[in-house]
Amino acid sequence: MSRMARVFRPWATREEAGQSLVEFAMILPVFLLLLFALVDFGRGFYSWMIVTNAAREGARAAAVGLNDAAINDKIRDSYCDGASCSLEPGKMLVTKTNTVPQGGKRGEETTIAIAYDFDFVTPIGDLLHLVSGGSISEPTIRASSSMRLE
Repeated sequence: MSRMARVFRPWATREEAGQSLVEFAMILPVFLLLLFALVDFGRGFYSWMIVTNAAREGARAAAVGLNDAAINDKIRDSYCDGASCSLEPGKMLVTKTNTVPQGGKRGEETTIAIAYDFDFVTPIGDLLHLVSGGSISEPTIRASSSMRLE
């Protein structure tokens, strides 16, 4: 073999290429688990911020004495822009406590609590089961906000 052929030959022989493939197959599930966790954690954190803001907007609307329909509209407007919504309205449960239509009096505290059923977009649960045998369930994101009735 000439000197130039030795310099430019492939670095891995056939046996080493097989070893690389096995190593890649072993690390791929862990890498995908980290990637999926990053994606779903980011989406979950974003959803938590939206739900928290919606609860705050609803509590402010309740504090100024708006009726239930107006409070629901304020909550919906906080996460929907016309036809597009950043969260699915059907997965959101809103609980109102001590609002004006329910008999709340000025100076009392009104509370809006929101629970949102979050869905993963990646197959992180199946992959976690494959890697560690564990499981993960889809969380319910909760937020509440309280303000004094004006």
